[in-house]
Order: sequence, then C-alpha cells, then structure tokens
Amino acid sequence: MSNAEKLEKTEKTEKFKALKLTMDKIDKDFGKGSVMMMNEKTNMEIEVISTGSIGLDVALGIGGLPKGRVVEIYGPESSGKTTIAIHVIAEAQKKGGMCAFIDAEHAFDSSYAQKLGVDIDNLLISQPDYGEQALEIADRLILSGALDVVVIDSVAALVPKSELEGEMGDSKMGLQARLMSQALRKLTATIHKTNCCCIFINQLREKIGVMFGNPETTTGGNALKFYASVRLDIRRMTQIKDGDEAVGNHVKVKVVKNKVAPPFRQAEFDIIYGEGISKAGEIVDMGVELGIVQKSGSWFSYNGDKLGQGRESVKQLMVDNPELSNEIETKIREKIKEVAAT
Repeated sequence: MSNAEKLEKTEKTEKFKALKLTMDKIDKDFGKGSVMMMNEKTNMEIEVISTGSIGLDVALGIGGLPKGRVVEIYGPESSGKTTIAIHVIAEAQKKGGMCAFIDAEHAFDSSYAQKLGVDIDNLLISQPDYGEQALEIADRLILSGALDVVVIDSVAALVPKSELEGEMGDSKMGLQARLMSQALRKLTATIHKTNCCCIFINQLREKIGVMFGNPETTTGGNALKFYASVRLDIRRMTQIKDGDEAVGNHVKVKVVKNKVAPPFRQAEFDIIYGEGISKAGEIVDMGVELGIVQKSGSWFSYNGDKLGQGRESVKQLMVDNPELSNEIETKIREKIKEVAAT
C-alpha cells in the first residue's frame, strides 16, 4: 500500500469517527434514531391499506394507499370521493385498525357507511364547528399513535374561525390557504411518525379568466398538492341504469401524483348506489382483461363453463356465488403479481 493510499484510509477513518461522535450526540439530544445510516433503518417497505377496488390498488402500484402519508382525493360533486374514503376505513377495520372521520361538511351517513362494511361502533367521528378546530382534533388524534386512518371531509368545509365570526359579505382573501399551509407543516411529520394514513377529501373550483389550459383547481391553496404523497382524481363517466332507473355510476380514477410508485395510472369501476364499489363488476372486467374469464360476443365463460350472457347477469352471478367470485379474484391477484414481477 502506497503512502497516498494509507493517508486516504486514515482520513476516511477520522471522518467516520467524527461522524459517529456527532450522530451519538444527536441521538442523545433528540432521541435514539433521530439520524441513522439507511441500511440500519427498519421497516423499509411501505405498509398499505386497500381502497376496496382491485383496479385502483393495482393503479396505485403498491397495492393500496400508503400508511404514514398524506393522501388527497378530489373530483366533482357526487363522483364517489367519500365512498372511496369510507371503503378505505372499512378495509383498515378488517385488519383490526382504528379509524376516525372528521366530518367538516356535517353530512356523514352512518347507515351508508355500514352498508359499505364500516364497523360504526368502532369508528371515531367528529363534527367540528370551524377549520382550526377540525385540524387541531385531527392533529391530537394522529399524535395518539392509535389510529390507522383519519379522513377529513372536506377541505372546502374547513372554514377559518375569523371568517365564521365576520359578516357575510366580508372579503377574507387567502385565509383558508394559510390555515392549510400551517396545519400541513405540523401534521406531515406526525403522520409519518405514527404511521397513520391521513386522507383529505377536496372539491373542485374553476379559476376565473383562464383562456388556455385546464381552469379547474382544488380548494385550500397549493400546500396540500405539495404535501400529499398520493393524489387521486375521480370522475363520473356514465350512469349505470336498470331499465330507466339509475342504479349507479361508472367512474374513472386517475393517480395524478404518486411518490411511492409510478404516477398517471388509471382505474375504472362501478359505484352502485347504497352498495359502494362493485367488486363483482371489477372481477368480471379484470378477469376478461387478464384472460382468466373468456368473452365471446356477449357470452362469458370460465374454465370452459358458460357463466352467462351480458355483463350485468355475470355480475349478479358473482354476487350470488361468493366461492366462484373469490376463486377468480385470487387468480386475478396472482396474475397481477406475475405481470408486475416481469
């Protein structure tokens, strides 16, 4: 070994010793694990909670919504934003998790949530009077470390206290944006430390005077766009009808931002009124797409056996025959894993 190499090795050793002393002091001052080598960090895999939709779980790239992150779901009115959030709560409860729903809109329907599989007896609900109260309650609940999911419905309803106390025609420019920016600076670190999934539901507005480009924007300023790890844009595509009666909507969800997997993937599924996301419809559609269910004209077959004629009749068969539905769903999930691995 040459003198230059020896000198370089000595310098590296001295640097590492100095770094180790600094890290020990930081741990002493701020608590163990405040700074560490990346290879020492445990739990590298992100925990997820299913959205209740197979297609959306696939589009998200990791099998669901990430825990310890901020998520934003936005779209036009009656497009299914709250329905997705309620499904996430139901899926978290199935795994034994505790959840909270901050109902700033004062419009939570407990009977609908029950139909979607939510255990109402073990769901925390808060109906705050103003925005600061809602976000303070959310912060304290998340800080407890006992919750897996917190849903805030919606950002547009988080009215600052000063706006509520003022006159109806008073101009209060940027108050809500400032409130959201301040709250998210505080909440983000807490959400990460406690491994809680915090879902903000948001509404759409239109910018005035936009000649070119998309005039649509979400409420509450830009802070949420930056702090959110996942942003979902949900749109109603068509109505599902039984004769002349509308029974649901066919919706498209686009993952417009994703910090944990590649973004801009899409998922389409049915939301049935009073039932939520139609798993049977997804099993039929994805089964055909992946070649597990065969489609010839309007006839559907599986393993050589005819299932029925028309998508709606096969959907009903899946609802009436849970064993067959589970069997096809398992094959779909296995096929998706195979495709993802290649």
